[in-house]
Amino acid sequence: MRVWLRGGVLVLLCWAQGALAGTVLVVGDSISAAFGLETSQGWVQLLQQRLETENLDHRVVNASISGDTSAGGLARLPGLLAEHDPEVVIIELGGNDGLRGQPPKQLNRNLAAMVDLSLKADAEVVLLGIRLPPNLGQRYTRAFAEAFDSLADERNLPYVPFFLEGVGGVEGMMQADRIHPTAGAQQQLLDNVWPVLEPLL
Repeated sequence: MRVWLRGGVLVLLCWAQGALAGTVLVVGDSISAAFGLETSQGWVQLLQQRLETENLDHRVVNASISGDTSAGGLARLPGLLAEHDPEVVIIELGGNDGLRGQPPKQLNRNLAAMVDLSLKADAEVVLLGIRLPPNLGQRYTRAFAEAFDSLADERNLPYVPFFLEGVGGVEGMMQADRIHPTAGAQQQLLDNVWPVLEPLL
């Protein structure tokens, strides 16, 4: 009888651990939506594969939309948090804000609101920074970078200052549009994120 009870407890514990598996929510734009690629080739799917390889019991929800801005991400986030109850939220937005010349202060406010909503929902936040090409002007590109840097510093966030490090401007790593990474660049994107994400899992 005791053996049976112990076995039943073990089964329940295993079931509970599976039920409590954490969710990693990625809220991004075309870079995380694997624009121009098969979804299976994107860094977000590679992240799911790495979690499985590392025996980390988390599932990844990719809520990234090509063309999305920080304002769009902010509008969508409350519903995503309610639906998925994530343990970690990865925010990868801002590139489209910059390409449209939107004010960096507005970007900072939108990202800060997303961070605060996520923290209020008891989720850890990873912020992925974007850097703009110099042809958009030194003053604007500096203010744009500061929108990310200051927020990460103020909220003490796990932070990747330049998500496209080792990819942006590197021969063979960008598609013909020079905006979106190639399939061969996706592993580097994941490697840029992993060191700040892994301690949270």
